[in-house]
Amino acid sequence: MPVSAVDCVQPALHHTRQQLFTRFRFGQWTRLALVGILAAEVHVGGCNFGNVGQFTHPRKPENMPSLSRLPSGWPPFNPSHISDHLGQIVGLIVVAVFVAVVLGFVFLYLNSVFRFVLFDSVLRRECSISEAWRRWHRAGGRFFLWQIVLQIAVWLFLLVLVGVPMAVALAAGWATNLREHIARLIVGVILLGGLLLVFALTTVVVQVLARDFLVPIMALENLDFADGWHRLLGIIGPEKGRFAVYLLLKLVLSIAAGILFTIIAIIPALIVVIPSVVAVLAGRAAGMGWNVATISLAIIFGTLLLLLLIYLIALVSVPATVFFPAYALYFLAARYPTLDVLLHPVPVPPPAPELPPVPESPPPFEAPPLPPSAEPIG
Repeated sequence: MPVSAVDCVQPALHHTRQQLFTRFRFGQWTRLALVGILAAEVHVGGCNFGNVGQFTHPRKPENMPSLSRLPSGWPPFNPSHISDHLGQIVGLIVVAVFVAVVLGFVFLYLNSVFRFVLFDSVLRRECSISEAWRRWHRAGGRFFLWQIVLQIAVWLFLLVLVGVPMAVALAAGWATNLREHIARLIVGVILLGGLLLVFALTTVVVQVLARDFLVPIMALENLDFADGWHRLLGIIGPEKGRFAVYLLLKLVLSIAAGILFTIIAIIPALIVVIPSVVAVLAGRAAGMGWNVATISLAIIFGTLLLLLLIYLIALVSVPATVFFPAYALYFLAARYPTLDVLLHPVPVPPPAPELPPVPESPPPFEAPPLPPSAEPIG
């Protein structure tokens, strides 16, 4: 009988405890922290790096310096300079967009390969990044193609989902006379919001299924993503309800892990933030002002500290990094014999003890020959 999603929690916890705590190895933790970052398997709910640096204030405090009272060393702001350097600004924007796109593809490729590295590390209970990279970079390249296809499909679907209703509304003249079509606009916005919500949930479900189940199937059968999806959908088909329960339970477990490891992440955050604040206050007390050099140093050291903070948070989150892939493997193994054999190997019987050598039997007794005088005559 296939194991339910609830039944897989305890084996996954035992697997995590056995891999990380039975014989504590700090080197393995450090490697798993890096793998968790690159595989996007860090479960910290309060760590939203997309909102870093975005602050909103209801009103401007009285002691906040305005553009006319910038610190010494900062060049004065003149709006007319923007038009004089418009070409340079546009060029910088184009270069920044190009660099962002290139870096996005690089990190997407690394994420694709490290999903297989994480799968290998959890399955074998041993993390060796260089060896796993050599073993799985080809499979990661095929998963990278899948992720590109998914991204293109998502953006095309969003373009159709949002663009077509807007085109219809503009063609019908709703934008020119809002008062006459206010009710239709409200209904249209509600329907569009519902469709966007369903689309977002569907995208998340597809991504979770790909990371949790498509990766092991592609790895163990050496398949491309199309054949892997065909194989996975064949497994999901008879048990759609059990997979739905798995997704819901994983959501609950992810929320719980996010809360727990966000609390634990306060420790590395204090380790990084407190010395930084002390350094800033010490520099300010020493009379250091803001200029091009100090701003450049602040950006460089701030970036390094941010990377250090991310790594430390990933380091304390290693148990979650191991638990969730293990949870997926135990759930899939009950329905996928190829994985079950690797996850539950048959113990090799110990060799039979060697028996002591059997002593050789003495040679048969032979009567000594008679002397010539004792030989019978005739």
